[in-house]
Amino acid sequence: MRVAAGFVLLACPACAHVMSMSSGDLAIHGTLARYEFRLPLYEAPHVANPAQSLFAHIVFSSAGRQAQMLNPACREDPAHGEYVCTADYQFAAPVDALDVECTFYAVTVPNHVHLLRVENGGKRDQALFDISFPRATMRFRPPTAFETAITQAGGGALRAWGGAAQILFLVSLVLAARSRRELILLTAMFLTGQLAAAIVVPLTAWQPPARFVEAAAGLTIAYLAVEILVLPKAGMRWLIVAVLGAFHGLYFELFLRTTGYRALYVLMGAACAEIALIALCALLFSYLGKYLTVCASVLFLTGMAWFFLRLRS
Repeated sequence: MRVAAGFVLLACPACAHVMSMSSGDLAIHGTLARYEFRLPLYEAPHVANPAQSLFAHIVFSSAGRQAQMLNPACREDPAHGEYVCTADYQFAAPVDALDVECTFYAVTVPNHVHLLRVENGGKRDQALFDISFPRATMRFRPPTAFETAITQAGGGALRAWGGAAQILFLVSLVLAARSRRELILLTAMFLTGQLAAAIVVPLTAWQPPARFVEAAAGLTIAYLAVEILVLPKAGMRWLIVAVLGAFHGLYFELFLRTTGYRALYVLMGAACAEIALIALCALLFSYLGKYLTVCASVLFLTGMAWFFLRLRS
């Protein structure tokens, strides 16, 4: 029962979205700036009084002095499925380096990610903000190749651990493996499917909506749990895992499409983080083998509940 309770606690974040992401553009002209923020409409219900709450959770500063916000306004854009907010900012002096504090995760969902793009006198910079990295300083200089690789690989690693769906599926993957050799094979096929989807889908005209990706992620957890419970000796499980990995690759395709990051860096960072988590789970479950059925049952119920909630909404 303690093991089952642990899984229930792990599944509690399932109310959050698999892909909770917003974007913003800040254009600076001397001491004035114009900020435009875009949030998917389905995220807005998480925010009480969005027009006030959202602007209260992003702060722009320069040379130690906070910019003054002017004319904040928000509106719904049903045609694009977005909630759009705009505001003007007045800085005390021309901006050389921009300090940003963004805590949108506090008013949306804990795994929320905000991508901020800034232009200042023809120079551009961008940063990602989430619960792990709520602050950043933009200096408007081209990043080195090493900085780019570290930043984008780190983003991929954090996104691999950034939601309950990703973690629960990797737990299911470990439970589905009947030997260490099979676990290595399943891991390799999962990563292959994930990589293939993230690279191939952008070459097509299909752009999967975030709600589809969320529903599919829940279904992958439930399906793998069914394999464990109903077909414990089924063959070709590696092929099933490769297909399920492709659905998880859609999440990274959405992330790459939104950020413009390089797929190589992001997917390498994600793969390293996923392999580390799989190894940790394998070590844990080596001591909990007799609870396999209980764990698989909890995963099945969580996956199905997640799927139907996302399908309904």
